[in-house]
This record gives sequence, structure tokens and C-alpha cells, in this order.
Amino acid sequence: MLKSMTGFGRCENITDEYRISVEMKAVNHRYLDLSIKMPKKFNYFEASIRTLLKKYIQRGKVDLFINYEDYTEGNMCLKYNRALAAEYMDYFNKMAEEFSIQNDVKVSTLAKFPEVFSMEQAPDDEEHLWGILSAALEEAAVKFVQSREVEGEHLKNDLLGKLDYMTGLVDYIEERSPQILTEYRAKLEAKVQELLNGTAIDEGRIAAEVTIYADKICVDEETVRLRSHIENTRKDLLSGGSVGRKLDFIAQEMNREANTILSKSSDLSISDKAIALKTEIEKVREQIQNIE
Repeated sequence: MLKSMTGFGRCENITDEYRISVEMKAVNHRYLDLSIKMPKKFNYFEASIRTLLKKYIQRGKVDLFINYEDYTEGNMCLKYNRALAAEYMDYFNKMAEEFSIQNDVKVSTLAKFPEVFSMEQAPDDEEHLWGILSAALEEAAVKFVQSREVEGEHLKNDLLGKLDYMTGLVDYIEERSPQILTEYRAKLEAKVQELLNGTAIDEGRIAAEVTIYADKICVDEETVRLRSHIENTRKDLLSGGSVGRKLDFIAQEMNREANTILSKSSDLSISDKAIALKTEIEKVREQIQNIE
């Protein structure tokens, strides 16, 4: 399906152990620009997060917000600093020997000295944490893609309507072009007839002048290419996928053909249609900027 680069996805999972929320939002961008705001304990997973999201997103400026609350704060562990305790005892023994006094330090006394025992947060289980995080990311990414697809469907329908209108303009230009030559020949003959005042007209000269004029205003190649670009754009819109960059390039080529038609035109009605084409192509280009 066709996807817009504008999207939003959110997931929140709450258990007895934790609460995690993942929120994603995006706007259009030439490439994939992923900005992540998350707790420090998840910094280790940044590369894995980017790899996971690239399965769902090809283009866009994406802001990712991760919040995590751990309800297992009581999960503490007691740490015994044996080296520090030994150092304390070594100094106590030296003091007893130096001052000729009894070393009456007991285990209970030693345990009260600073840093012999300390309480620390139990180390995180990285595999368990990644399981929690990746599940939330997957759910948020799926919702994010769904929102992009809904917006992409609106973009597709709007663009298809614009392409139909452009096709009608090209049809008019192709139908009108031969009529311009006929009208030019008739005006030329009338003018020559007036100047010659009844003298026979040199049909060969008239034909040569019409041929030169036809070569100057001929837009057959431009309309053929323009029609091809319109059809290719329609085909890509219907096939879906990440076609934004390709469509942007095609739109530039369509604008080039419309400019050439306008520059060659000597007919007011064709000039009006060429201007309408350029206006519509610009609208198409603006919409294409939002396609992934």
C-alpha cells in the first residue's frame, strides 16, 4: 500500500513488574531521520531499536519516545566488599600491635564500617528487558504504519484525481494542435490572396510556410512524454510501496514537458491549458513530498 510520511503510533504495556510506553510520530523528510529519547538503561539497545524500526520505515523524520517505570525497585542485592574489610582488619591489627592493646573488633562491629556492606540495585536482565521493549516497539510500529497507510490512501485518491485532470488537459492540447495549423493555413492564404489581388497562389510556398510553422509549434513529443509520465505515476500510486522519491523525479520531468509546451505555444487556449498543467503538476509535487 501507499504510505504517507506523516504518521503516529503508540503502545503502553502495564504489568505488576513494569510500565512501558512507546510513542512514535513522523513528518516528511528526504531520508530516514530517527531521533530517540529513552531512559539510560535502554541505551545499550539503540542499535537494535534502529534495526527493528527500519523494517517498518524507509523515509521520514521520526521522533521516538520511550518511557519506562520499574515496579521492582525492592529488587536490591547486598554487596560485601571483602577487600575493604580486609584492609580495615589490617589497620586494626597494626594499631593493636603498635599500641600494645587487644584487638577486640568483632564481625558485627566490622560490618558497620562504611562500604563493607552496601545495597545495590540488582543488575538488569538484558534479554528480559529487550523482550519487553521490542514487544512494545513492534506494536507501536504496526499502529504507526497503519496510520501512514490510511493517510497514504487519501493522498493516492487525491493524486489520481489530479492525474485524471492533467490527462484531460493533454487530450485538449493534442486535439487542438492540428486545428491551429488549419487555422494558420487559412489565415496565411487569405493574407496572401489579399496581397496578390487575385493572382494565383503558389501552393508550394504556402505549404513550405505551414511546414515551418508546424515545426515551431509542434508539441507531439512533449505530449507523448507527458502522457507517459502521467501513466507511470498512476501505475506507481496503485502499486504502492516506497515510491516517493521516484514520483518526485517524474513530477520534475512532467514540469519540464509542460514548460516546453508553454514556450512553443502561440495559441491562447493551449497556453491556458499549459499553465493549468504547470499549476496542477506543482500541486502534485507538493503532495508527493508526503509520500514515503
